[in-house]
Amino acid sequence: MPLNRRKFLKKSAVTGAGVALAGAAAAPAAQAAERKKPGRHAKRYSLTVMGTTDLHGHVFNWDYFKDAEYADAKGNAMGLARVSTLVNQIRQEKGRRNTLLLDAGDTIQGTPLTYYFAKVDPITAKGGPVHPMAQAMNAIGYDAAALGNHEFNYGIETLRKFEDQCRFPLLGANALDAKTLKPAFPPYFIKKFQVPGAPPVRVAVLGLTNPGIAIWDKAYVQGKLTFPGLEEQAAKWVPKLRSMGADVVVVSAHSGSSGTSSYGDQLPYVENSAALVAQQVPGIDAILVGHAHVEIPELKVTNTATGRTVVLSEPLCYAERLSVFDVELVFDKGRWTVESVAASLRDAKTVADDPKITRLLKDEHALVVEYVNQVVGTATATLTTVDARYKDAPIIDLITKVQEDVVKAALAGTAYASLPVIAQASPFSRTSEIPAGKVTIRDLSGLYVYDNTLVAKLLTGAQVRAYLEYSAEYFVQTAADAVVDTEKLTNANGRPDYNYDYVSGFSYDIDVAQAAGSRIKNLTYNGAALDDAQQFVLAVNNYRANGGGAFPHVASATEVWSESTEIRTRIAEWVTAKGVLDPADFASVDWKLTRNGTPVF
Repeated sequence: MPLNRRKFLKKSAVTGAGVALAGAAAAPAAQAAERKKPGRHAKRYSLTVMGTTDLHGHVFNWDYFKDAEYADAKGNAMGLARVSTLVNQIRQEKGRRNTLLLDAGDTIQGTPLTYYFAKVDPITAKGGPVHPMAQAMNAIGYDAAALGNHEFNYGIETLRKFEDQCRFPLLGANALDAKTLKPAFPPYFIKKFQVPGAPPVRVAVLGLTNPGIAIWDKAYVQGKLTFPGLEEQAAKWVPKLRSMGADVVVVSAHSGSSGTSSYGDQLPYVENSAALVAQQVPGIDAILVGHAHVEIPELKVTNTATGRTVVLSEPLCYAERLSVFDVELVFDKGRWTVESVAASLRDAKTVADDPKITRLLKDEHALVVEYVNQVVGTATATLTTVDARYKDAPIIDLITKVQEDVVKAALAGTAYASLPVIAQASPFSRTSEIPAGKVTIRDLSGLYVYDNTLVAKLLTGAQVRAYLEYSAEYFVQTAADAVVDTEKLTNANGRPDYNYDYVSGFSYDIDVAQAAGSRIKNLTYNGAALDDAQQFVLAVNNYRANGGGAFPHVASATEVWSESTEIRTRIAEWVTAKGVLDPADFASVDWKLTRNGTPVF
């Protein structure tokens, strides 16, 4: 995937000329006026950098899975239409010529809207549509965006088409061509801001993406792209940007600030390394943080080499917040210097949708609403994920049953056809429900919210046991005589719900009174104690198969089959073929929580 040098030169201005803001004129007097300092005059300039991240296809404040306005317990609102209003307000306050708008990645995956234009009416088709996210972000006037890991979920062809449709560069200094080790995307973007009576302020934006792409989307990127660590690449590029005359260096990083990784030691690079970049790499003024889906109004990190403060901010995902960096500069001794950086957040729930964005994408929105409301079957009972994280719920058994059936059919006639097929699934959502009666695509999409695909891996009984033990670390150790609070029973050590797995085909207890690593009890297969040497075929999603969540053995296990059709689609096909969704066809109680052998529930 060689660098498109023509596009790189055009979008990133490698020539050193920068990208002057079109039609730039004198900044408002209030922003660039001279202010007296003791004993001398100094030219000053105020710059505002705005940022979003982890938009995940959210244009409107709409929940396609519930076919209703989005609502949560905190009263949040989301969507680029709201962000557009916030951006317009800030541009009005600060003067548009004094603002920069960035994104930190994960843009084209996450809602039925983005799925529709990747798979149902794909942007890659001849004469295909323009991606709604490209339309919205172009209309709002983004200056640059970092690549997120989910940009690669639909393959490189879809990403490249999206890139072509954007009127701003997609940055990834650590997304390298696997053969040449040269950037496969523009590493940076430079923009000039005109200041009356002084040289222009040159702002460089360095884009960094997540090394985990090599694991999570291995099927698409292996042998084509490689993703070294953020710290390493920032240390390479920031001095270059400074030598090119950058007065301000902002990093847009699709990487959280915690310093942790979900993939254990599978990669030598940190997944959430934004704060490490700030700490280790001199010359950075601010970092727009992404990936972690947390809200950080302002985080100050001291660079160990210079002692200077680097300001980080992460807006809440789904366009629920907008980060705002206010940068104050002073011109002295022939150069611009950053005097201070302050970060804060603007809240999407405080404003209405921008009518311009509503008009622009109302037809695409209506098309997807119609699509997700197609009826594909009838359910005999209501199925819900409300307590699925601590009780074996039939709705999760539906996922494992579909996966088992697909893999069994795929392996028929092969050397693996005689092996038992088992399946994993996670309680992704705590609010998914398939109501009794008519079942729609949106009901099933709400059950499986990720665009994962299916992989078949060979595991032994001993490896399955280790896999289950690791999964059971999700539960908080709870003494036999302690009061059980279901809100405090799960997510031990911050493990998310999507990294807790059911595994079908077995019967077992999870004794939460025991220490992690010794909780799986009474593990049987076909009514007999599990044979550690027996071989199984595990039907597993591609995220887990490639090492997501760092579950033991699965990433290195022999792969016997895989496909590119989403598990969500397979569930819809299965229900459509059945016509009737009856728990009797898939539900079974395979596991339960215990404390010293006594059931918790």
